[in-house]
Amino acid sequence: MVLCQLGATMAALIGVELALRGHLSPGGGFAAGVAGGSAIGLVLISGSARLSDRLYRRWRADLWEKAAVIAFVVLSTFALAGVPLPAGTFGTLASGSWIPLLNVLVAVKVTLGSWAMVQLFVRHRGLL
Repeated sequence: MVLCQLGATMAALIGVELALRGHLSPGGGFAAGVAGGSAIGLVLISGSARLSDRLYRRWRADLWEKAAVIAFVVLSTFALAGVPLPAGTFGTLASGSWIPLLNVLVAVKVTLGSWAMVQLFVRHRGLL
């Protein structure tokens, strides 16, 4: 149980790092979301499925997932329209313009979507 929680913490931290620095190194929003979903899956495997279900409903994660998609569409429209962000120095986090923000939104969407999917698997285990 402790190892699952330690692994979940490490996966969550890796997910945050991949989302923020995905334009500088291999990774990006989807890889970060998979790492975040893996972190949530490890927490669910460690035995706190009821707590996770309560948190999912309490924080309205389904609505946050939909809001991430809408925000992605809006920000990508700004990016395609040519609205510039302040240019950063080459190789820094701010050098990616819109990409780090879009990566974070994709990571949120994939993480929350995988949370919902893994919760369904855990809730209906043994029924298929």
